[in-house]
Amino acid sequence: MSALERAAIAGVYEHPTRWAPEKTLYQICAESARGALADAGLTMADVDGFCAAGIGPIGIMTLAEHLDLTPRFHDSTNIGGSSFVAHVLHAAAAIAAGLSEVVLIVYGSTASSERFAVGTGGLNTGDPPDQFEVPFGPTVLNAYALCAQRHMHEFGTTAEQLAEIAVTTRRHAGMNPVAKFRDPISVADVLASRVVSSPLHLLDCCIISDGGGAVVVTSAERARDLRQRPVRILGGAESLCHTSMGRRDLTDMAAKQTGARALAMAGVGHADIDLCMLYDSFTITVLLTLENLGFCKKGEGGGFVQGGRIGLGGALPINTDGGGLSSNHPGMRGIFLVIEAVKQLRGECGERQVGNCEVALCHGTGGMLGLRHSGVTMILGRS
Repeated sequence: MSALERAAIAGVYEHPTRWAPEKTLYQICAESARGALADAGLTMADVDGFCAAGIGPIGIMTLAEHLDLTPRFHDSTNIGGSSFVAHVLHAAAAIAAGLSEVVLIVYGSTASSERFAVGTGGLNTGDPPDQFEVPFGPTVLNAYALCAQRHMHEFGTTAEQLAEIAVTTRRHAGMNPVAKFRDPISVADVLASRVVSSPLHLLDCCIISDGGGAVVVTSAERARDLRQRPVRILGGAESLCHTSMGRRDLTDMAAKQTGARALAMAGVGHADIDLCMLYDSFTITVLLTLENLGFCKKGEGGGFVQGGRIGLGGALPINTDGGGLSSNHPGMRGIFLVIEAVKQLRGECGERQVGNCEVALCHGTGGMLGLRHSGVTMILGRS
C-alpha cells in the first residue's frame, strides 16, 4: 500500500451553474464546499485542511475567512489546470503524515459572466524566459495550435482525427444534464467551424463558462463510516515540462513522466484503466496526453481516437461528462476531472455510466504546451 492509500475521497460536488452573473466566485466556492461536505456526511466544523487555487495570490486566506475555516494544513499550489489534481495528492500526503484529517478542496470562477476570454491573453513579460517569445505575440491558443501543426507535419495527423475528439465528448455531454452544450455535432461541423488558430477550429477549443466544485479527502479509516462509498487514491505523480532553455519537442508532455510513475505506484497497467478523465483545453491536448501517458505510441494518437475507442462503450472512454470542450471550463478544470471520476467509480452517472468502472485515471495539464506546463496524473479505484 502506498502512503496515498491511507486517504480516500469521501465527497464531491460540481456546481450546476454555467452562467451566474448574480453570484461571486466566493458564493460558488461556498455552495460547492457545502455540497461536497453534505455528500460526505460532514460539516464545515469537521474540516481541518483547506486547498484552493485560482482566486488570487493570497485568495486562500480570504476564502478561508469567508468559510470561517482555520485549517492546520493548507495548500494554494497554482500550477494551472492541473492544480486540483495535485491538491488531492497533497491532501492525501498531509493526511498520511498526520497534518490533517479532513481536507476540503474548492474552486469557483465567474469567467464567463465576467467576459474573461480564457487563453487568449499574451504571456507574462515579467517571466525571464518570455523575453524570447513575447516579441512574437503568442497566446495560449497559438501555443497549442503550434503543437497541433507540428504533430500533423511529423506524423500525418489530420483535422478529421482531432475532430473525432470533439464529437465524442459532445456525445457524452448530451447525456449530462448540466453540460453547457448538449446538441450533437459531427466531424463535418467541427471542420466547418471557423479556424481560430491554424489548424485548430472553434470546436477544437474548450468553451468558457462559470462554474465550480469541491472535493473532500479524509483518512481511509474515517471514510469507511461516512455517507458515500469512499474512492481510493491508488497512486499519483507530478512533473513539469519546459523548453530546457531552448531545446524543445512540441509533442512532449509532462505526462510522459507522471503517467508511468502513477501507474507504477498504483500497481496497475494501461489495460486496467476503465476511464480516463483528461484535461481537454483543446482537442490536441487530449491526443498528445494519450500518447505521452503511453496508451499508444507517439504519432499514433490520430488513429487511436478513431473508431469509437474513446467513447462510451469503447475500450477507453474519456471525459464522460463532456469535458472542457462541451460541459464546462471556468478557466482551471482539473477539479472536474476528479469529480466525474469519483461519480463514475461510485456508479452514479446514469446513461453515461461506464460499465463496471473500477479504476480511473485523471490527468491534469496546466500552462502552455510547447512552452512550459505542469502535469499531474492520479489513479483512483473503487472501494
